[in-house]
Amino acid sequence: MTQNQNLLNKAGLPRHLAWGYLGVLIFMMGDGVEQGWLSPYLIEHGMNIQQSASLFTVYGITIAISSWFSGVLAESYGPRKAMLMGLLLYIIGTIGFVGIGMAKLDYGAMLFFYAIRGFGYPLFAYSFMVWVTYRTPQNMLGRAVGWFWFVFTGGLNVLGAYYSSWAIGRLGYENTLWSSIFWVLVGAFFALVLNKDKFETKASKGSKWKELANGFTIVKREPKVLLGGIVRVINTTAQFAFPVFLPMYMADHGFATKEWLQIWGTIFTGNIIFNLIFGFVGDRMGWQNTIMWFGGVGCAITTVLFYYSPVWFDGSYWAVMAAGVAWGALLAGYVPLSALVPSLVKEDKGAAMAILNLGAGLPVFVGPALVGVLIGTIGSAGVIWVLAGLYVLSAILTRFITVDKTAEWKKVKEIV
Repeated sequence: MTQNQNLLNKAGLPRHLAWGYLGVLIFMMGDGVEQGWLSPYLIEHGMNIQQSASLFTVYGITIAISSWFSGVLAESYGPRKAMLMGLLLYIIGTIGFVGIGMAKLDYGAMLFFYAIRGFGYPLFAYSFMVWVTYRTPQNMLGRAVGWFWFVFTGGLNVLGAYYSSWAIGRLGYENTLWSSIFWVLVGAFFALVLNKDKFETKASKGSKWKELANGFTIVKREPKVLLGGIVRVINTTAQFAFPVFLPMYMADHGFATKEWLQIWGTIFTGNIIFNLIFGFVGDRMGWQNTIMWFGGVGCAITTVLFYYSPVWFDGSYWAVMAAGVAWGALLAGYVPLSALVPSLVKEDKGAAMAILNLGAGLPVFVGPALVGVLIGTIGSAGVIWVLAGLYVLSAILTRFITVDKTAEWKKVKEIV
């Protein structure tokens, strides 16, 4: 083993999958080019806000469906084929969305092709996470999934935003979207061509349809996997709920749009760093304890702090920034969930990851939907307390997600 390979293993990054991690980072950068500007761009070009909301709702639904399929397809056909399928769907969706939908301002085509595009990144990225869970030793799995969320979030929310801010001024909006195809192809080259790691599961020898069915039936055989999926939904529900109403709330307290975007961007810059930190913490302190105390309890406290900080600290920009970064950092406390849930089963790790990945996809529209249903009756403060309560609930549920069979398991069956 070379010195560089030894350093990778000590850092918790499986050296045999290093090219795959780099590929996911670049792929997600390509996928994230439109994150901060697509909705206002479409509204400026004649689409109303309801149509824009519908577009992103459909996109969120296909992301959730694809997130579930990523686990079972990766186990049934191998992650390499599932990732290739995600790449192809992403390219087809982008070509149709930009070349037909945006070019002709055809709303029906936008809906159809953006939905297809939504199938792309979960199949590519989450299938790779199944690969990681199968091919990483148990004692470094927490760090390995921490690195996955580092490259995933770093590509989608950080590099994608920085690249698009550079590219829009030089290439224009539509050409920036076209350029995303180049970046996802580069990412796929690293993850699928340069990554030579071999992957084989029992599904390649048996009935693939049976393995697909396992993605549903596992929650009956292993109710703790279902609990893990519920905790995963709660994990990022606030992340997708906050942008719906917090910008207006912050504006009411004197924050300009630019200041809000700076706060939001800094939150996720900090988040990607803590994705790594909590991978290490989880491997040492215990996955379950890390999720419960840092993720659940920590996010409950900082969610309330983030909301009330403009009031408590007289509109101080840096106080709000600090509260937001604290929330984003503790959001990473859920990282060990990606190690804990597949460790609940010995063989059907792909099926377990399918439920976890579904939990990662659902918040894309669960968060905005929660705001839409509640804010009219309980206001923004009420929504914040509901989100904080959900975090506390996730900590309680995590208490029952134990790898070893114990007497507590009877209580879990009663809950489910």
